[in-house]
Amino acid sequence: MEKIEKIRKTYVEYVLDNGKAPASFYSFAKKLKMAEAELYEFYTSFEAIEMDLWVSFFQEARTTAENDPTYLGYSVREKLLAFYYTWAEVLKSNRSFVTYSYRKLPQPIAAKNPQEIRPFKEAFLTFAHDLLYEGRESQEIIPRPYVSNRYPDALWINTLYILDFWVKDTSRNFELTDTAIEKTVNTGFDLMGRSIVDTVFDLAKFVYQNK
Repeated sequence: MEKIEKIRKTYVEYVLDNGKAPASFYSFAKKLKMAEAELYEFYTSFEAIEMDLWVSFFQEARTTAENDPTYLGYSVREKLLAFYYTWAEVLKSNRSFVTYSYRKLPQPIAAKNPQEIRPFKEAFLTFAHDLLYEGRESQEIIPRPYVSNRYPDALWINTLYILDFWVKDTSRNFELTDTAIEKTVNTGFDLMGRSIVDTVFDLAKFVYQNK
């Protein structure tokens, strides 16, 4: 783990100092004072290092949010908000690298699904499935035919929206990003929760079954 952290840190420092990845794995290994073969024991490409970094930002945010003593008492909506707010703070601590890496990704990211963020996407979708299951159990989220199975993907699209918004945000202390997080999460949960349409449907079903 210590060597992995050293590799990540050295890579980030290099790209921030030079605006690009090292010329070769050989030169990067030399900078690390490692044999190239040893470097391959941890990573096989610069893309793999970036993949790992994106996952590490997610994992740090999730772990930090979940370790807050008040987290267990949160509603599912509040848990997702807590994650996003914490994730934004983690990204802010690494903003120069995150914006460098993000701007290299093919757009639109949701359609292109670049390999650099695929492990991050998989980790987030697992997190989203867990939250949505909890939400169904607490009835914060209402199962709907043909729609419910798309909820995790919708949350992923929302995550990409927040990321893109944050990268472009020039407001003081990224205050507009906080607002975007609040509004998108609240709107999403309002749509996934019980609505007037559900109430009308339940009434119509009751009337039909008891006529």
